[in-house]
This record gives sequence, structure tokens and C-alpha cells, in this order.
Amino acid sequence: MTSMQLSSGDLVADRRADYAEMLFASGEQAAAADLLAETLQLVPGWAAGWYRLGEMRETAGDLAGAADAWTEALRQDPNDRLGASMKLGLIGAAHQIDAPPSAFVAALFDQYAERFDQSLVEKLAYRVPELIAQALVQAGAGSFAHVVDLGCGTGLMGERLRHVASFIEGYDLSAQMLKRAQAKGVYDRLTLQDLQTFAPGELRADLVVAADVFLYVGALERLLAATAVVCTQGGFLAFSVEHHAGPEPLVLRASRRYAHSERYLRDLLAASGYQVVSIEPAAIRMDRGEPIEGLIVIARRGQDVREGAVETTTVPLPVVLEALN
Repeated sequence: MTSMQLSSGDLVADRRADYAEMLFASGEQAAAADLLAETLQLVPGWAAGWYRLGEMRETAGDLAGAADAWTEALRQDPNDRLGASMKLGLIGAAHQIDAPPSAFVAALFDQYAERFDQSLVEKLAYRVPELIAQALVQAGAGSFAHVVDLGCGTGLMGERLRHVASFIEGYDLSAQMLKRAQAKGVYDRLTLQDLQTFAPGELRADLVVAADVFLYVGALERLLAATAVVCTQGGFLAFSVEHHAGPEPLVLRASRRYAHSERYLRDLLAASGYQVVSIEPAAIRMDRGEPIEGLIVIARRGQDVREGAVETTTVPLPVVLEALN
């Protein structure tokens, strides 16, 4: 369990949960799950305990039991900071969702912020900021008056763009990530913002960038429509996605990250008033020793986009759940 999840608030329950973890680590998954289930009778309101029980039961092959545990975790924490709804979808026990819970994304990155740069760059060979910067140069985009960095995190993308931008502002859902970005002194303005509800207002920029962000957004209709309002005529949109090579528009992977198809991106960009400049495949990072194949996308704002388009209601796309080995 992560630091957010360590304590149930009951010393006896915590000790029993620790013993369950020892059993689990030794390969006795079913016994570990049974012990944790008994422990939860002492602390029935411990959402993180129910979530962990679901993980243990899933590993032990008890999917029905896992579904029960994740359902209870969601009942105890309706904001779903642990992402139980996504786990339920992945095992087919609930409707598939086309966007992650905002509280889950915020909690994930708040916990990850302190070690984010080291883990991502040094351990996972993260290359997206470098690849996007290179793609922008190849697209003939040399400098920018105003850059909007969506999901800016700790500022890795901002660092790459600072020398070619007069003004950079970043938006992120994680307060802890924004604190790390602020400490770098890269951004002219930082805003705590859920991208699921991002509304452009009077915001305008000649570059909108989203580096490794859309995998935590899911369906992109509304957000791309919003970026088209922000992006000035002739301005650029640059982003990365995990690539889904199948016929479905997007899939939710076992990692609880979304992957998007190239066809979906091309259709959506065109509908949002963008002209595709380039879509290039690339290994964007490593995950468990394997390269994650992604797409680096550069598009340019073409036709006028009405602000009202951001409010358009769309029919949710089907999300296909992809289990990774």
C-alpha cells in the first residue's frame, strides 16, 4: 500500500494487515486475502483496505470476491481516490468508463510528486518532452508568444520550452506536482485545474501542449474542443498518447492508463478544427522492462472554432478493456 493507504486508524487492524501483506509476498495470496477480510471486520470503513483486498483476491483468482471488495471500497470512498471503479471495469464487473476518476488522478500524482522526475526520467527512460520539442522544430515552430502546458506536472515539458517561449503557464490536477514545478521557476503562471472540466474562457495561446497527459484523460472530445478555442489561428497543438493499434477508438489498459488509436485522433483533430502536421510512432517510456509504444502528434489550428463547441454533448465512445501480460 502507498503512504496514503498505510493506516486504518486501528493499531491492531494495521498489524493484521501487515501480516496479510507478508503472507501475500510469500505467495500465499488466498490466505492473505482471508486474513485481510477478517481484519476489515474491525475497520469496515477502511476504503484502502477493501481496495487492497480486491487486489489480493484478483491475484488469487477470485474475481467475484475482488469485485465485492472493490465495490465496497467505492462505497466507502465515493470520490474513488484509489480507482476502484476502473478495476471493476477491467474485470468486467461494472460498466466501462471512458475517463478516470479525477480524485484518483490527483491522489496518484500527489503521492508520486517527490520522486516523479527521478523515477520517470532515470528509471523509465521517459522521452516525451524531448520528442515533442523535436517534432515542433521539425514542424517549423521555432518560438512562441504564449504556451499553455496542460497536465504540466513537475515541469519537464516546460523546461524544454522555456527558451523558446515568452510566457508559459501550466495546469495540473495535482497540488504537489505544481509545487515541484513552481520550485523550478520555469512557469510564469501555474493553476490547479482538473482537465476534465477545463474551460478556456479568454485564454489564448499559440502553443497548447500535453505531454503524456491524455492517457489519464480517456475520451478526448471535450478537451480537444477546448484546446481548439485556446489555440490561436495557425497555432500548434502538441501531445503524446499511448498507441492502440486496434480498431477501437481507445482502450483502458490494465495499467489503468488509456491508449488511443491513430484513426480516432485524426478524426477528432479534424472535427475540432485542426490540421495534422505529423503523427510519429515512438517508444515514449519503459514499463516493467518493456518499451511503451506511443504517438507524438503535432497539429495546427485551421478553421475558426466556435466557443460553443466546447459545451457540445457527445455520445460516449465505447471503451475496450485491454489486459496486458
